[in-house]
Amino acid sequence: MLVLKFGGTSVGDTKAIAQVAEIVARARAQDPNVVVVTSAMKGVTDTLIHAARAAAEGHEQPYREARSDLLLKHQLVAGQLIEDGVERAAYGRLVDERLRSFERLCQSIYILGELTARGMDVVSGLGERMSAPLLAAVLRAHGLQADWVDAAEIIVTDDAFGNATPLMEPTCARANARLRPMLEQGKVPVVTGFVGATADGIATTLGRGGSDYSAAILGACLAADEVQIWTDVDGVLTTDPRIVPEAKTLPELSYVEAAELAYFGAKVLHPKTILPAIEASIPIRVANTFNPEGPSTLVVPEVKNAGSVKAITAIRHLTLVNVEGRGMIGVPGIAARTFNAVAGAGANVLMISQSSSEQSICFAVPEGDTAAVIAALEKELATELERHFIDRVRAYHNIVIIAVVGAGMRGTPGIAGKVFTALGEAGINVVALAQGSSEVNISMVVDEQDADEAVRRIHRAFFKD
Repeated sequence: MLVLKFGGTSVGDTKAIAQVAEIVARARAQDPNVVVVTSAMKGVTDTLIHAARAAAEGHEQPYREARSDLLLKHQLVAGQLIEDGVERAAYGRLVDERLRSFERLCQSIYILGELTARGMDVVSGLGERMSAPLLAAVLRAHGLQADWVDAAEIIVTDDAFGNATPLMEPTCARANARLRPMLEQGKVPVVTGFVGATADGIATTLGRGGSDYSAAILGACLAADEVQIWTDVDGVLTTDPRIVPEAKTLPELSYVEAAELAYFGAKVLHPKTILPAIEASIPIRVANTFNPEGPSTLVVPEVKNAGSVKAITAIRHLTLVNVEGRGMIGVPGIAARTFNAVAGAGANVLMISQSSSEQSICFAVPEGDTAAVIAALEKELATELERHFIDRVRAYHNIVIIAVVGAGMRGTPGIAGKVFTALGEAGINVVALAQGSSEVNISMVVDEQDADEAVRRIHRAFFKD
């Protein structure tokens, strides 16, 4: 069994969706059991969210325009790819009904002046609920038996609206009960990505980019042979080709390498995607919808020929927060209180570094969380600041984390030396450094103005041949 997931660019317009239909047909010829998971068409989710937020701020025009624009966008594809008039008309009615529902919801948001997380999940999941029936209809037009399935019928989640967690036991029971009969009948289920529902049927979403996660969940539940993530690049590359044009596709990655790259900014895979795959030991293939015969990356439990460094990636728009003071030495609980305060501010910590003398702790957070984090720290550590046990809480803005990833780095001497030699020759200063005991990742903080050159220099040091 194969589970194929197609991202927003892969179903972004008429030409892309026609290409998707050909890929699904080829996969169906290879394996009779194929499940498709689709994202919303490119730009649709952003349009829906922007319109709903504008309604909450007292603006009607954006959601009225969004309804009109999205109706045209979907009907244009249907008109060009669905020849059967009855089928085309049925889809037209469905998408019109979805968008009328969206407009009514935005009217309520406008009147109340409030957009709750629960309401946002209903709005933001509408794009997939328009693209899945469209793709199913296009597949039928290409001679395949296909029906669309709302993932709210299958993926059971908690009620953490906006970033829900799937409950695997009931999800797997529903996935097998709903999808296996369709596969036995020779049908291709086209499932909405990104969305789910609580056990009570309340709409939820898995977080932005969550369609990858949806595919991995279904792959694990159905014991798929492979989950394929179809996107707009040739698999996972050694680095961002916009920075290093000679970046090359990695034929294989281990689960741990892929998880590190996803966490540290490589946007080919959703960070949570790896989790169900690891538990079920299912390979994940990352391939290019627009170059299906080109190179791809297979993510597997372990890579036999691990090499050393696999890839270099960067996380941007960060702030480095530094808590420093000689009075911190030997005082228990400072680190715990620091990160409790950060958690209370709702900020995600991406990297931590502490001096061996215990005189300072620094950590990276997203730029947008900086003010809340500093305020929370100053409140929590007010007594220590007043008594000068802690000298200050400082923020260094416009920093970037460069992550050097590779399972083969473990136990290989000279990797760090090669990295810092490359940066030193370019005169690039490393502000902070972190390496876990697994030795799969070396992370360093540099100024934003040095980030691209740092990536180029490190890439050249390890991939110059």
